[in-house]
Amino acid sequence: MEVKKITVAHGDGIGPEIMEATLTVLKAAGARLEYEQIEVGEKVYLNGNTSGIDQSAWNSIRQNKVFLKAPITTPQGGGYKSLNVTMRKSLGLFANIRPCNSFHPFVRTKHPEMDVVVIRENEEDLYAGIEHQQTDEVVQCLKLITRPGSEKIIRYAFEYARLYKRKKVSCFTKDNIMKHTDGLFHRVFKEIAAEYPDIESDSWIIDIGAARLADTPEMFDVVVMPNLYGDIVSDITAQISGSVGLAGTANIGASCAMFEAIHGSAPDIAGKDMANPSGLIRAAVMMLNHIGQQDVAEKINNAWLCAIEKGLHTPDIFKEGVSTQKLGTRAFAEAVVAHLGQKPEKLSAVEFDKDVQIQIPIYQRAKAASKKLKGVDVFVDWKGSDANELAVLLQRLNRDIRLSMITNRGVKVWPNGFEETFCTDHWRCRFEVENGNPALRESIPILLREALNANIDVIKTENLYEFDGERRYSLGQGQ
Repeated sequence: MEVKKITVAHGDGIGPEIMEATLTVLKAAGARLEYEQIEVGEKVYLNGNTSGIDQSAWNSIRQNKVFLKAPITTPQGGGYKSLNVTMRKSLGLFANIRPCNSFHPFVRTKHPEMDVVVIRENEEDLYAGIEHQQTDEVVQCLKLITRPGSEKIIRYAFEYARLYKRKKVSCFTKDNIMKHTDGLFHRVFKEIAAEYPDIESDSWIIDIGAARLADTPEMFDVVVMPNLYGDIVSDITAQISGSVGLAGTANIGASCAMFEAIHGSAPDIAGKDMANPSGLIRAAVMMLNHIGQQDVAEKINNAWLCAIEKGLHTPDIFKEGVSTQKLGTRAFAEAVVAHLGQKPEKLSAVEFDKDVQIQIPIYQRAKAASKKLKGVDVFVDWKGSDANELAVLLQRLNRDIRLSMITNRGVKVWPNGFEETFCTDHWRCRFEVENGNPALRESIPILLREALNANIDVIKTENLYEFDGERRYSLGQGQ
């Protein structure tokens, strides 16, 4: 049978130990793999590469298409970019998949029936990493939600649910507040859910959804959400299932995929032979499924379940009266190897379908909407405190687009603001047309030139548009 060449990084901290344990299990199980080792992480960072990865490593990953990665350490201090974020975005790894299920009664948990898969969008949202300091007192981070990004991850969630015979997909957003960004994600979810009538769907505001997931995870099956929410919720979900140390994750793109444990490099226990390799072993099982070696994936997963239910536990999950033996990293890997070919008696054995590939269609851009310019938000650095004084200065700039509102931190402070509202030095000043006609494009450059001549410190502008007659910019709070 065909041998698949994959790229492997042993990582930092406990990374080398848990990677060696995982490779031991893969070899003993007969995984049809060839390994190409690369160096990423702390050593590369400290050699002067601020991304933590060099060109030869990139070449290996892009050539082999599959990357099994141990945790790495990012040095403290500024100037070092997150390697995980860089890899996910550079390689188009749009989907992060994290199964979180309990192993009651063998691993302590308050949720013995829990079996949830968190599917997280991996490339955009606030993790676009576009930040600016704009005034002495205010910095901003741009939240980017796109239709193609939303379509890909939401369709992947429904395809995953169908492939693995899941019954429901839930969507978590905060579109009661972020009506345009999270609103787009939620709108796309409803559109795609309608294409899967065989799968139940529901939507939750992220705060109550996360609360219910933490309290009653049995309510949920597959959960899909934008990047930041998914990052937070997937760690919470893994922890309440029993331990973050047990969870593996897959990062899937159209051509490449990366598999890793969800925890960090834990340098405080490095070299002590006490780290739990389960997260990386389970990530390797996901990798084997991805490359079509379901027979080996099934063998390893069932052997791992056997070790867990026999109480052969690493220190992080060891519990007197439940666990039978406290094992180090190497010994736990050997325990899994010893159970290859066996199936658990109490935990549910796994049977993986063959050829479990999920194909997401190439995004097709819809016909462009009718787009009309309605005005501009002009952001101003102004050290005064009375919005009425600022309004007097800005109203001198009125032409066909006129000052209609000033906000501070999103709250309307002019006209008819409250003296109780605390204001920083960062002011959003909205200029709009007063009738239904579009604004003239030359009006905005003229406005900005006159603001410059009036010594008004403009730090940013955002054009205001209607798409197909619908306003696509937020109102001010209190407007």
